[in-house]
Amino acid sequence: MLHRYAVIGNPIEHSQSPTIHAAFAQQCGEAIDYGRILGDRHDFAGDVQRFFAQGGLGLNVTLPFKEQAWALVEERSERAEVAGAVNTLIALADGRLRGDNTDGIGLVRDLADNHGFVFAGTRVLLLGAGGAARGALVPLLESGLRELVIANRTPERAHTLAALGSGAVPVSGCGFEALAGERFDLVINATSSGLSDTVPPIPADLLAPGGWTYDMLYGAAPTAFCRWGRAHGVAHSLDGLGMLVEQAAESFRLWRGVRPRTAEVIAMLRAAD
Repeated sequence: MLHRYAVIGNPIEHSQSPTIHAAFAQQCGEAIDYGRILGDRHDFAGDVQRFFAQGGLGLNVTLPFKEQAWALVEERSERAEVAGAVNTLIALADGRLRGDNTDGIGLVRDLADNHGFVFAGTRVLLLGAGGAARGALVPLLESGLRELVIANRTPERAHTLAALGSGAVPVSGCGFEALAGERFDLVINATSSGLSDTVPPIPADLLAPGGWTYDMLYGAAPTAFCRWGRAHGVAHSLDGLGMLVEQAAESFRLWRGVRPRTAEVIAMLRAAD
């Protein structure tokens, strides 16, 4: 019997999640059926309830429903609680729904496992204070980094997000203009600037020697932020395709109890671009 999973969003036809999870299932020998659901912007809760009532076991949630999913579930992981957003819904044995957010762990695993970035002792800059940045906060603070700085066009939002961080790792917020004279080992772009093919207004000399850049967005061509990194002498300039696959792998693990290999799936998607 096939076990039902799906991704829900609006729009949804562009989602690569069915391709990714089909590859995971084949690799791991898991019998799943993974589809797409075009969510009703006015009845997201109804769509979710119907899916699980009809035997569904898990849902991935994408835009614009992640915050609604957070409000809908009865139980949340710590990283989902802090993120204020849920991208993975899990049916519990007692009928309740558990919400998790796998985006941040996908980011950290792509950097560390796939590319060899060593977080220990590093100074990291996170650009943006919206949903993408919130989802990354807890996994970044658990990665072993030395200090995290969050910069945003509106400094108050960066301060608010920084205040959610744990006391074990120094984390602070600021506006972009306050970055003058600062140096970082890793700069992560969690803003939506790439959608307009632009880069946040950041200093040209942000990168420490050997510094890396990472854009959560991805595309067939290098993003504006990836191009910025390469133009400013970055050691490695990465986009978010690996993060997409790694967050999916974490969802798959939460549902099926097995973590798939991701490198071959990332390579498959790269080849298809």
